[in-house]
Amino acid sequence: MELCGKRVGFALTGSHCTIPEVLPQIENLVRQGADVVPIISSSVANVNSRFCKAADIIRKLEEITGKEPMCTITETEQLGPVAPLDILVIAPCTGNTLAKLANAITDGPVLMAAKAHLRNGRPLVIGISTNDAFGLNARNLGVLLTTKNVYFVPFGQDNPTAKPSSLIADMSLIPETVKSALDGKQLQPILIDRRK
Repeated sequence: MELCGKRVGFALTGSHCTIPEVLPQIENLVRQGADVVPIISSSVANVNSRFCKAADIIRKLEEITGKEPMCTITETEQLGPVAPLDILVIAPCTGNTLAKLANAITDGPVLMAAKAHLRNGRPLVIGISTNDAFGLNARNLGVLLTTKNVYFVPFGQDNPTAKPSSLIADMSLIPETVKSALDGKQLQPILIDRRK
């Protein structure tokens, strides 16, 4: 139980195709003793995609964590001064969320959770999943790669030929990245081969 006693916020954003890869990692964190606080974006809370239905995701998060996911700005604001976390994970983290985080935009529950958490000087882990990381979002990725207390789940290009701007994290490395970030270290190597 390596994470026993650690309060881990876990936020999901709308990369719906990646959510099925992330849910087992939340289970893994719980098995290792973490008290996981689930947080979902408006997209995850409301969009039914060909990959998963919103109600199914919410139900699965409740089963895994024993808690109803936070899904409003009002709920997640308390994660700063009132109910601080030891660490916050955003995975999958879309390009939209990445861009807003890099530019200090707080217009949803996940971004409010990140803002509230970072003001406490605690680690934030990002598991990127976006088709434009090497496009217009490249500068935002660069900003966050050099931001204090921000750590990345190792990532790579998933299809460099057909989608040369796309990056996706290896979500199976979330628990290891969390442990490393709690020690103030970026899990290395950060750039990995993700080709399918």
